[in-house]
Amino acid sequence: MRVVFLGTPEFAVPSLNALLSGGHEVAAVFTQPDRPRGRGNQLAESPVKRAAAAAGLPVHQPERIRRPEYLELLRGFAADLMVIVGYGQIVPQSIIDLPEQGILNVHASLLPKYRGAAPIQWAIASGETQTGVTIMQIDAGLDTGDMLLKTSAAISPDETAPELSARLAPLGAQLLLQAIQQIANGVVQREKQKEAEATYAPILKKEDGLIDWSLPARRIYDRMRGFKPWPGAFTNFRNRSLLLLRAKPVDGYSLPPAALRAANRRLVAGCGQNTALELLEVQLAGKRAMPAEAFLNGYKIAENEILGDRT
Repeated sequence: MRVVFLGTPEFAVPSLNALLSGGHEVAAVFTQPDRPRGRGNQLAESPVKRAAAAAGLPVHQPERIRRPEYLELLRGFAADLMVIVGYGQIVPQSIIDLPEQGILNVHASLLPKYRGAAPIQWAIASGETQTGVTIMQIDAGLDTGDMLLKTSAAISPDETAPELSARLAPLGAQLLLQAIQQIANGVVQREKQKEAEATYAPILKKEDGLIDWSLPARRIYDRMRGFKPWPGAFTNFRNRSLLLLRAKPVDGYSLPPAALRAANRRLVAGCGQNTALELLEVQLAGKRAMPAEAFLNGYKIAENEILGDRT
């Protein structure tokens, strides 16, 4: 089939490569504009742009794809099908109506659970043990379209969002090819989503990483895994931001929520429901990352030390 591909993150790259290796004609690739990243604020290309350039594909990077000039550009490609994987912009109905076979989306959840921009992150942060990938037909709603295919995958107890994303991406690519083949053969079956079962995974905000020490240790740990690398999991230590890079729930401690204790060169924080979290690696604002033992060498923990905002 003749396809226009819209995608931005690393998760989308296997799907683009699968289309190429599967013999489909990728007429063009649309991705987000280059954005400043890193300490130097240097402009960085998206993973999809790099993959498309390596394959010699034409790349377009509109700030707003809904502008009339891009509608006409897309119309000119005369694609049979469009594919969206983590593109990062809402596609209007005028574009949805262009390709004869519509637009397919590779969504990293078992829809209708975790509709939205960050399904992998929120599934882990919510303590899910099972997730998957759904191939969905795009409509005007937020991930509300008919489902074509699904595949499930377990979430390991210590798995982080980047690790799970790396596992799900090739599964989604394989499923995408299967769905396109079914469309080509005229045997595709579409299933309506059950609205009553829908949950949402909104775009992450910086404040999502702020630790609520009243939560059980396992819930805090799950949010750490889900929000890695951004926004991370952070708290306040003596009125300075403290980023938790590595931690784990531990037994044998009875501490009030947010109480910080140093014992036997280990750094432990009290959490809700009489649970505790051992802090293994931390980073204080303006300082380098350091293991807990090095942190304790620099900061003597007071008997009544409390984490979080004390104002």
